[in-house]
Amino acid sequence: MPKLPLVRPGPNGSVTDVPTPPIGVNATRERDADDIEAVPLRHPWRWVIAAVLLVVFVGVALSLWHNENVNHPTISKFIFDRRILDGVVLTLILTIVSMVISTVLAVLLAVMRLSHNPVLNSLSWLYIWAFRGTPLLIQIVFWGYLGLLYSQITLGIPYTDFSLFSIDTNTLIPAFTAGLLALTLNQAAYSAEIVRAGMLSVDEGQYEAAYSVGMSPTFTLFKVVLPQAMRVIVPPMGNETISMLKNTSLLSVIAVLEVYTVATQISSQNLRQVELLVVVSCWYLFLTSVLSIPQFYLERHYGRGNARVLPPTPLARVWKVLRPASRPGTAPIAPGAKTNGPHTNGPHTNGPHTHGPHTNREDAP
Repeated sequence: MPKLPLVRPGPNGSVTDVPTPPIGVNATRERDADDIEAVPLRHPWRWVIAAVLLVVFVGVALSLWHNENVNHPTISKFIFDRRILDGVVLTLILTIVSMVISTVLAVLLAVMRLSHNPVLNSLSWLYIWAFRGTPLLIQIVFWGYLGLLYSQITLGIPYTDFSLFSIDTNTLIPAFTAGLLALTLNQAAYSAEIVRAGMLSVDEGQYEAAYSVGMSPTFTLFKVVLPQAMRVIVPPMGNETISMLKNTSLLSVIAVLEVYTVATQISSQNLRQVELLVVVSCWYLFLTSVLSIPQFYLERHYGRGNARVLPPTPLARVWKVLRPASRPGTAPIAPGAKTNGPHTNGPHTNGPHTHGPHTNREDAP
């Protein structure tokens, strides 16, 4: 069917033909006219508040740094002192060993707490009640001065004179062991509740499905329940690890030579308490930052089945900020997107690079 030409009136009543635009141009124009341009919501007060907080932070930092009462050479001298470094190593050992042992105890206590056996359930509840209900400092002092309560620790048959061996309490439990026992047993009570919460977050159907295929309760616990509960367990356990790192400073009351105790001994000699506190704070901040890295990757690993899109890693965020911006025209253009290229307007839009054969309005049936 031939196409009727478009006409428009001329200045003297004459009729003038109007050139018919190509089909692709009309479709593009109609699509562009119907598109909704989404404008992101602006939040100017976020930047204002961030700028104010940044100014306050910089002001406080400069005030502390330029304070005349702070001796900066002392900080530089002791930040990498051998005694301080030995204290940092001992602090890390106490933190790691305490968290590993307390986590094992926590799983055992959580299983006992969820058990239908009233004896196991009651013992677990009693343990958690006792160690969560008393301050950590008191427990450290109790284990440190256990020799005042029991001068000798004897292994034998009760209420008889038969004994396999007997040893002095202070020899068997020195200051380091007492501090390790106090931190581990106290942390196990808190971690047990975290593990129990993670196990309760797993649907009951998972247990039923595992038992229906013949899995034993132990196999179900370690292969079905705990892997799913880790998504809930890892974040608070990471916080408990960081808290454990700082709680090691309480061992100074029983003279365990962790980093804070060493700094206190040095400051008692040179009377530079503030400078040594700055040194200790720098090391705690550094160790906390290091321990936060595995926590992030563990959360990311066990959150794969829950989140649609995994959060970017710190390196990916840095790369996104530092990578150079793409040059105009080099980024891929979505189909139908509006561009400023030379062949968005004019007859080139119907060229051979478009999908389908080239057609003219006059040749269309």
